[in-house]
Parts: sequence; structure tokens; C-alpha cells
Amino acid sequence: MSEKKPVIVYGASGYTGRLVCEYLREYNIPFIAAGRSNEKLNAAMKSNVAGIETADYEVVKVPHTVAALTELFKGASVVLNTVGPFAKFGGEVVQACLASKCHYTDTTGEQDWLITLEQEWGTKFANAGLLLAPGIAQMYTTGEIAAQLCLETPGLDTLDIAVFWGGSPTIASTQTILVNAAMAKAYYLEQNKYVEHQPDAGLYNLAIPGQHELALALPWGGTSHPVWFKRDPRVANVKVLGGVFNRALMLGVPQIVAAALEATKDMNPDDRYAALAQTAAGVMNTMPPRENPRVNKSLDSVHASGPLGRAHCVIYGNSNYKQTGLLQAYAAAHLLQQPPKRVGFASGCQAFGHHELLGQLRSFGLVSKPVLTVHD
Repeated sequence: MSEKKPVIVYGASGYTGRLVCEYLREYNIPFIAAGRSNEKLNAAMKSNVAGIETADYEVVKVPHTVAALTELFKGASVVLNTVGPFAKFGGEVVQACLASKCHYTDTTGEQDWLITLEQEWGTKFANAGLLLAPGIAQMYTTGEIAAQLCLETPGLDTLDIAVFWGGSPTIASTQTILVNAAMAKAYYLEQNKYVEHQPDAGLYNLAIPGQHELALALPWGGTSHPVWFKRDPRVANVKVLGGVFNRALMLGVPQIVAAALEATKDMNPDDRYAALAQTAAGVMNTMPPRENPRVNKSLDSVHASGPLGRAHCVIYGNSNYKQTGLLQAYAAAHLLQQPPKRVGFASGCQAFGHHELLGQLRSFGLVSKPVLTVHD
């Protein structure tokens, strides 16, 4: 191998990994596309990454072990991890990043994984001067940007967040959603303490900006926001709901999850994971088509309130997976040029700044100007 490329995309052959590579090319950042199969990696780069012929990259096959990943990461600066479910596969990657002195980001929405990272790895990464930034993705970061814009108004301590998108989840996202729903609890934040969502609460009806029809929503595992804002002294309460605009698809989700839970309730963890993964494959086993901005729309809405004030921010966008790819690539671009605003465990906004991230999303045409209304 020649001089080590500074950025490694782990899981580069997957749907999200390909988009991360595409935006790294646009930022003119050399990278290694890493994963378990040279054949899949080469095929993904050549067939699915726009403009790959002008990118400075190489493909590397690597076993999913701490030793092999540590060896691969040595000499690099940033690892962008897209291999989920992260609670099952992320530990080796994080351990290898710390051993090889690399910053770590991922695209997770698994709340239990974030809590584990904060509790077990946050201080270790901080002491090493490294960033540990899980959950840099549209479903979490774009909503966090909206929340941070609301919180620029002093005296607001409660965040009511809704995240919606058009289209279908990828294979990996479907597996993560189903496995996480079955094997982990989901929390919201109330007076700075985690409170468990009731697992049998069913679908929520939400009035979301921009349409007359009520939208159907779920807690989606609690999401990242309660974990990030638990460390923000301005915020005491955070609750997040989300879903897809496709009402028929949303109606089917609780039934699929309930059936899977019932069928696997007496299994040991390993057998249960395998069974749930098989169920997820039955729901989604093909790569979605490349996003169409006329179809794959996104909406992030945040109501922020306090004793005497209110703010509401809406960010309309498109192509949620492309938003994720861009956010990951910008994280790498930032880290290669200057330290993050915070080391150790941090969200995308905490590490890079919400105005900076918003500027990138807007400059690439993925979100519109936020609609911010303040009542104080």
C-alpha cells in the first residue's frame, strides 16, 4: 500500500457508504473504501459512485476484527463507519480507532449504542484528543440543526422534535430498526433523566408543517437527540417522533415489529438477532434506487419551549441519504484541517457547529432556508 489515505470509509459498498465516497470525491479528499469483499467494493465504486474515475482512492478488504482494523487504520486520521447495526458491529471499530489514534464518526440512530459510547469510550477519546461522533446523519443531525437554531433564543428548555422522510429505508437501516426495536429500550428525556417510551404505545398522529393530513409517527428507538442534549445545560426535556410520509408503510411497521418480537421472545440473544435479521431481509432485501429529490423529501420540525417563550424551526429538504453522505464527508474535511469544537463524545453540531453544517447542506442544494418563528 502506498502513502496512507487520510480517510477510511468502512462499509463503503453499502448504500450510505457509496454516497459518503461520492461526497469525499467532491471535497477532493483521498480515501480508502474498506469492507469485507473486494468484489463488492470494486463493483460499488465503479457502478454506484458518481465521478469515481476522478477520485483519489483505493479499495481494501479487511476482516472485522480489532487487530485487522487497527492495522488498516494506522496512519489515517478519520474513520467514517457505516457498518450497522452498530451495537453489534461497532465495538471493534471504535476500539481500533482509539488504538490507531483516529477520529470516529458513524451514521447510527441506535440510542443504546450512543449511551454505550458516551459511558465507555467518551472519556478515553477525549483524553486522546480524538472525536467520537456517532449519529451524523440526516435523521438526527438535520433535526439537531433545527433544534440548535431554536435554542439561540435564551430560556427555552424543552424540545419537541419530528423527523420525516420520503422513500424506503435501506437494507441496513431496516435491519437496524427491527433489531433495535426488539433488543433495546427507547428513551426520551424528562427533567434531564431518561424515561422509557412505552413499547406498546402504537402509532402517534402528528400535525406536521406543510400538509393537512395527519402523519403517523413512532419513537424510532428514541433516536440520538435525547442523548446529545442530556449534556446541554440549556435543555431539560427532549422527545422525538418520526416516520415516513408513506402512510401505508407506517401502518405496517408496528405489526411487523410486534410479530417479530412475539416469535423471538424466548430465544437467546444470538439466535434472536439472527431471526430478526432474517425478518428484516424479508421486509427489505434490495438496494433502494438512487434518490430522486422530487420523491425523497425530508422534513425536520422542532418546537422549542420554555416557561415564557417559544420557537419553531422547520427545515425542508430532499434526499435524506445524500444528506447523510454529505454530512459525513464534511466531518472528514473539517477534521483534516482543524480540531473539532469538542473532543470525546459529541454530536455533529457540537463538534462542527450547526451553522457550518447547515451551510454545507444548503450549498449542495439538499435543504432549503430554515423557517424559524420565535415568540418571546
